[in-house]
Amino acid sequence: MCAHAMCHALSDVKLSHSVMNLKLSLNKRCYVVAALLSVMGWQAAFPQSKLSKHVQLDEVVVTGTGTEHLLKNAPVQTEVISGKTLRHFAGKSIQEMLGMLTSSFDFNEDDMGSQIQMNGLGNNYILILIDGKRIHGDVGGQNDLGLIDPQNIEKIEIVKGASSALYGSDAIAGVVNIITKKHDQEGLLLENTSRIGSYGDIRQHNGIGFSFGKWSSYTNFQLQHSDGWQNTATEYTMGTETPILDSRNKTTNRHTNWQVAERLVYTPIKNVELYAEGSVYWKRIYRPCGKYAHYDVYTYDLEYHNSSAAIGGKWRLNKTDAITLDVDWNRHAYYYYFTANTLVEDYEKSKGTIYYPYFPYLPDQTELQSDQQRTMVNLKGIFKLPYGNQLSAGIEYRYDWLESPTRVAGGTVHDNNEAIYVQDEFDMINNLQITAGLRLNHNDEFGFRFTPKVSAMYRLGNPVRLRATWSQGFKTPTTKELYYRYVRQMNGTYLYLGNLDLTPQTSNYYSLGGEYTWNGLSVTLTGYYNQVKDMIALVTIPNYQAPEEYIVQYDPLKTRQYQNIEDAKTYGLDMSIQYAWKEVSVGLGYSYLDTKANSYDTNHERMHEVIIDGMAHHKANAFATWSHLFRQKYRLGIGIYGKMSTKRYYQINGNGKGYQIWRLATTHDFGKNKALNYRLEAGIDNIFNYRDTTPHGLHLGTTTPGTTLYATFSIRFAKGKKTNNKFNTNLNQRNYEEN
Repeated sequence: MCAHAMCHALSDVKLSHSVMNLKLSLNKRCYVVAALLSVMGWQAAFPQSKLSKHVQLDEVVVTGTGTEHLLKNAPVQTEVISGKTLRHFAGKSIQEMLGMLTSSFDFNEDDMGSQIQMNGLGNNYILILIDGKRIHGDVGGQNDLGLIDPQNIEKIEIVKGASSALYGSDAIAGVVNIITKKHDQEGLLLENTSRIGSYGDIRQHNGIGFSFGKWSSYTNFQLQHSDGWQNTATEYTMGTETPILDSRNKTTNRHTNWQVAERLVYTPIKNVELYAEGSVYWKRIYRPCGKYAHYDVYTYDLEYHNSSAAIGGKWRLNKTDAITLDVDWNRHAYYYYFTANTLVEDYEKSKGTIYYPYFPYLPDQTELQSDQQRTMVNLKGIFKLPYGNQLSAGIEYRYDWLESPTRVAGGTVHDNNEAIYVQDEFDMINNLQITAGLRLNHNDEFGFRFTPKVSAMYRLGNPVRLRATWSQGFKTPTTKELYYRYVRQMNGTYLYLGNLDLTPQTSNYYSLGGEYTWNGLSVTLTGYYNQVKDMIALVTIPNYQAPEEYIVQYDPLKTRQYQNIEDAKTYGLDMSIQYAWKEVSVGLGYSYLDTKANSYDTNHERMHEVIIDGMAHHKANAFATWSHLFRQKYRLGIGIYGKMSTKRYYQINGNGKGYQIWRLATTHDFGKNKALNYRLEAGIDNIFNYRDTTPHGLHLGTTTPGTTLYATFSIRFAKGKKTNNKFNTNLNQRNYEEN
């Protein structure tokens, strides 16, 4: 056991809380929110006033089909969080943006990752893209969304449901595509954003770009830091031990991460663009050290080293046809950074096996836990064909390599995937557009698999569009799910095991939805049904089913193993209403979800129903914004945002409580100078001071620390003229698109 002197002193440097601790009842909260919404949206009651013609419907989207469409004409239902919405919201992270601005997402971030969930399915089933390229975090799916610089996001596109025909493995629940800002200003660009908030929250963004002649470059630095917070000092001890009321565990640990990224673009001739880009990322999570073994005693922090490199290009053959090539390499390495003298199991590198005696590690030494590297090659072509057809076709190669000396037998494993895909978009019938795609996947271990997808959109007059989709998903087990063996101390010892008997997961996804738009009003309603066969999930198993040597070695409180659940179903309804009138916008989102899953109980030799961890039946979000320009020198924006969720269900360690959180955000843009712009953002998060004080070791509904304050200052200098897009969109060449 380590002593307090062995641990880093962690002090919660908190900003002064000048906000009153509001202890209102639920009814009073609703009244306050309703009043705020009414003040901001009262003008919408006058229908004779001129209404906005568009509610994000002229956004160009690419994620659903891999080709450009106006949002209103996209054959695949796509949800967009626009740049205007993001600027009003002024969020500090991608988790905050997705969690507050849509109703389909949940997060329960911890030391191991973001724990994102969308429509009942978690990390492993959601594909995160940055400009169409996969984000690389943990091969097991625990995406580190700290890799995404929130200040460099132009918009976010969300496509729900299986998209394996276009994007391959992981895209069973859906795809989130982060579209970054395009710095197309000829000349010089300098920008700086600094943000401070409660609990030592610091966010820093710096960018420098230039564009001269055939060359352009953009270099980006970002820093994120938080001192963390503790909502409770109570530990869950299962009622058999002395209660622990003075734990040092935090709800969110102190952490720091930074990233440097560079993108270089060269245009040698008209219609040809070449690029090279790379990044370096570092993150450390500081864990407190207390006095209760198996609860709050930690002798090491967690450290991550990421790096990436990519080259590629685009050749525009004519106004409608193009070929793209992307080659990228990513590395994600995970270390223990020791903060006190620690004895750990050593391993024989030549054999990759664990052996005794224990090996001592001293403070400031590190031990590699996993090194995950991925190489991808993607060649794609888009071609316009006769009779209103547009063909997309491509080939893809992916190689995953994992080194984990203490967690994988043999020390290293690897995996190869190859795929060829084709998609046709055609509209030979008036008002009806059909998109059909097919992908052939090959995995060294699991062989070949076809995954099809068909989507259709029917325009029922100008204001009404109906959309339907059927698609299949396919996902092979990850190297972590197959080979990993690791131990986690969480109110006792938990043993987690891989499973070499796993089989690939498949899914059938069906959706039917409608969209109505008229005079600033947009209403969408979509029902979906997703059936996942052989779903892989962590299942608690009796200790006697685990290898005997592991039980003797670790004496686990519980053993959990990756297993194929016989079948799982998620089904629900998503609704969105948005209304824009001059300078006022209001919106409401609602998501209903239910899940059913069956697994074979080896103890009783029968099927039994299990819960898909993290499911909540009802989630909603709401917003109201107002923006006004004063005398061409100052623009004020005010927004109120709400997020609500009912109870979240889990198989073990309790359920997460329902909650509602409200946020007040203001933005202030100054100056009339076109070259130099200033921006101030300030606001209050969680204005009703809700905190989940569930003891450590049990699941939380949300990890918010209560009411917090933030302020951001940005300055941007851009000298030069805005360049025309060298690669003009082909929207006007498509018969079914509108200018």
